[in-house]
Amino acid sequence: MSTLKISDGVLKDEVLVLGLAMTNTKGGIAIESGDLALDSKAILASLVDMGATGAADEVVKIPGSAVRMMVFTGLGKKTNAYSHEVLRRAAGAASRSLAGTSGATFALPTGSLENVSAVAEGAALGAYVFSEFRGSSKGDHKPALKTITVFSDLASNAEAKTRITRAKIIADYTFLVRDLINTPPSHLTPDTFTKKLSAAFKAVGGAQAGLKISILDEKQLKSQGFGGIIGVGQGSANPPRLLHISYTPKGVAKKRFAFVGKGITFDTGGLNLKPGLGMEAMKSDMSGAAAVCAATLAIAEMKLPIAIETWAPLAENMPSDTATRPSDIITIYGGKTIEVLNPDAEGRLVLADGLVKAQASKFKLDGIIDVATLTGAQVIALGTRTSAVMTNNEDFRDAFLEASAKSGEQFWPMPLPQELRASLDSPVADMANIGEKNGGMLVAGLFLREFINPELPWLHLDIAGPAFNTGKAHGYTPVGGSGIALRSLITLIEGA
Repeated sequence: MSTLKISDGVLKDEVLVLGLAMTNTKGGIAIESGDLALDSKAILASLVDMGATGAADEVVKIPGSAVRMMVFTGLGKKTNAYSHEVLRRAAGAASRSLAGTSGATFALPTGSLENVSAVAEGAALGAYVFSEFRGSSKGDHKPALKTITVFSDLASNAEAKTRITRAKIIADYTFLVRDLINTPPSHLTPDTFTKKLSAAFKAVGGAQAGLKISILDEKQLKSQGFGGIIGVGQGSANPPRLLHISYTPKGVAKKRFAFVGKGITFDTGGLNLKPGLGMEAMKSDMSGAAAVCAATLAIAEMKLPIAIETWAPLAENMPSDTATRPSDIITIYGGKTIEVLNPDAEGRLVLADGLVKAQASKFKLDGIIDVATLTGAQVIALGTRTSAVMTNNEDFRDAFLEASAKSGEQFWPMPLPQELRASLDSPVADMANIGEKNGGMLVAGLFLREFINPELPWLHLDIAGPAFNTGKAHGYTPVGGSGIALRSLITLIEGA
């Protein structure tokens, strides 16, 4: 993990990161050095000769004089007020390019506390490398940027220092999510997922941090009636688990929320076997569980005055002689029966168990949020960088969208059309697990809504596309696990 700090003093790092923006003049560029005074005339001439444009995600490196190297990161069109996400992505693109570097100072526009946060977060999030499973080639891959210094006149401001600490926590737990997603299914089963989270639980302080953790194994799940988790996981040699993490702040909790995350550690589709092309990305089908668990630990480390009850139903969806068959009927926790027409629509089954269990808490909830890589239809509708949010409460949704915009994560509101609900009817059970193919993302949301108390504010986040980046790295997002939803969840709780 990178060291993160803030300074307004003498430059000590070997690399200086600066912003580069496009001006209204054709081909014109301008250096944005924030609070750092810089004689830019000669440097600009060199950048023009090199063909630098200042476009977003562009990174240009040149030798420096006071420092070993100057790195210019694209900000897009020049403005007097760059958006927080523009700064976050620019800082991330620069830090990604600096793997193997001991230290870099980021002199970008930091005239406000929000800008300080954005630059610190982006730089920290971009400094990520996953090399745990490299053997003979490990030496060929550079480690992440070691030290990040945000240069700002606000360095002596106590709140600015708090923002730096927050950015470090955000990055640390985003990396936990990414590491879990990137871990191959041979090493991340439902059981090992719980062990990794138990280790993270202890690292943050465990009970002293207001946290509790419990794990139900396959025998307990079966005896207690968790038919969704058992039904999905019964085809695998790696048995399912249900992980529960609770956080109770010191003093009186202002509010209490429940998080539920889909934790399919690998999804073959079961007896509805997926095509081989792209199946390797199905190690990411536990992204929702990773996000909600890590967010809870981060909230505890930040000592936020909101109580959280988090449930991660974990299973591996495999084909075998014990796997759930198309047309089998299972009973979800609480008694609702489901005809499983498609074993590849498994995420909603484990989530149903988790959602019902979360609402059975002895505590009154102020809201419940599920996070899941749930449908391919989400990718078709919104692409690979925008997630969907569905709800039974518009005020709760609007508060979340405000939080997600502030965090820089892209979510878009989607409807739950009542006319699609009838397609989930079954002639032999209370419901079927699939319905109308068109609008499949919305049908999945309608399925989950059946397990929600109508009076309880609920959000369903479908992160299927953005959770796992199969394209090129961009901004602060690497190839592989992205960590999507964690920042939005934390920001929502901060404002609750």
